[in-house]
Amino acid sequence: MTSTRALSLAFLPLDERPVNIGLPAGVAAIAGATLALPPAELLPQLRQPGDADGLGRWLESTAPTTDAVIASLDMLCYGGLIAARTTADTTLSALTRLDVLRRLHVAHPALPLCAVSLVMRASNSYNPQEEPEYWAQHGMELHKLGALHHRDLLEALGASHAGNAEALAALRAVLPGEIVADFERRRLRNHHVNLEAIALASEGVIDPLLITADDTAEHSAGSAEQVWLKQWSHVLPITGEVLMYPGADEVAAVLVARQLGARFGVTPRFTVECADPPGMQRIAKYENSPMHEAVDRQLRASGSVTVTNPAAMALVVHAPDPKRRDHCGMVVEKSGTGHDSAQSIFDADDAAEAKKTADLIAGLLAAGREVALADLRYSNGADPLLIEELHRRSILLELVAYGGWNTAGNALGSVVAAAAAIQIGRAAGTLDAAAARRVLLHRLSEDFAYMTDARRPLNAGVYTFADRAEEAAAETAIGAGLDATLKRLTGRDDLGITAVRFPWHRSFEVDFTIVGDLS
Repeated sequence: MTSTRALSLAFLPLDERPVNIGLPAGVAAIAGATLALPPAELLPQLRQPGDADGLGRWLESTAPTTDAVIASLDMLCYGGLIAARTTADTTLSALTRLDVLRRLHVAHPALPLCAVSLVMRASNSYNPQEEPEYWAQHGMELHKLGALHHRDLLEALGASHAGNAEALAALRAVLPGEIVADFERRRLRNHHVNLEAIALASEGVIDPLLITADDTAEHSAGSAEQVWLKQWSHVLPITGEVLMYPGADEVAAVLVARQLGARFGVTPRFTVECADPPGMQRIAKYENSPMHEAVDRQLRASGSVTVTNPAAMALVVHAPDPKRRDHCGMVVEKSGTGHDSAQSIFDADDAAEAKKTADLIAGLLAAGREVALADLRYSNGADPLLIEELHRRSILLELVAYGGWNTAGNALGSVVAAAAAIQIGRAAGTLDAAAARRVLLHRLSEDFAYMTDARRPLNAGVYTFADRAEEAAAETAIGAGLDATLKRLTGRDDLGITAVRFPWHRSFEVDFTIVGDLS
């Protein structure tokens, strides 16, 4: 199928960070599409919420001129991801903002509307940068409170016999009542929005609806809420699709791929390959479901299907580490932050697993297969042993797509989205090979060169810069390192990295531009 003009998708992002705007735009570009974005002045700036009402007006006026809508309900209802956790917006005001989608559906019933809404997280840390201020004193206790409530729910449902009434009572006794009340009321407000989103799916307004869990755990407040949400998604008659799984920052890119496939009439197809089959049963750190379920849901969310056809593109999963190690420094004390350097030490088992996955990839490539790699062994960065082994064998750049950043869900969804867009663009006759190459090199530069190496001196990712001078010095130093690694991996001195910046003035995430001819 061919297209006479570029598809345009009205896009309301989760927040203003590049991974929530640049990555979806990059995926769209692979298949020759563009995103219509809100004006920057309407978007949030870290803890300053976006103009939720203004964003709703923008969406209502812009969407009819595009081919489909992809909306973050956290942005629409609160003004962004952090705002969803920190603002004093009432439940009524948040729910009222959802009516924009109803009005769009009534006025333009043929316009596809899809959405993502997050289950509010309760991070297991004392870092308040993305949370209410009281997280600095009570964050880990509030995380534990949610886990205990979830265990209580499982006990009530007969799924567990491990009672924890004493532990729950003891924890409540040390937590200030007003803090618990504020936290739980915020959760209740956001839960109402997620329930109403399911109602919109039942009305046929939204399809698909993705309700994802950010920075979660097997037992957590968010996991408990997903039990209730799943029940309502089963009770209500819904002709479209509602999916729930771990993820956040990658979801918009996945929905872009889904809309591309739907508009072009293309269904991407993958075989799922893993050199460590037991690893597909593991629950990765910050997630709440086994990896095989996460892979299935990410593929379904993107509009893709799993096949056994040996000619299909291979999605290789480098399975999560049994030790659940994390490249990023962890906030371990209320008084500050600390990084356990032992987390970065690799042993013979690590080298063996990297070699097994490299052997698998080499065999698939030798058989003429296209390979997309989901590098999920460690949280918050690539497996450097695997990347260097693929580079040593001169097959790293034969990958069509790669992801190895943040949580397993983030990395998995981003590589699925890019790989699906390649298949869609090729079938539709709109494939931009240079755009696909740019996304691949960006992920290798960020997930490997930055996350696993260059940011380690910056407290491995949890450092906030003291002032602009310190941040500027880091931009220069990091830029030089990333530029050198890009040249080494590609063997091309004409490629480079410029415009390095830290979007939230901390070392956790970075942005940059790759310059040079990728055609």
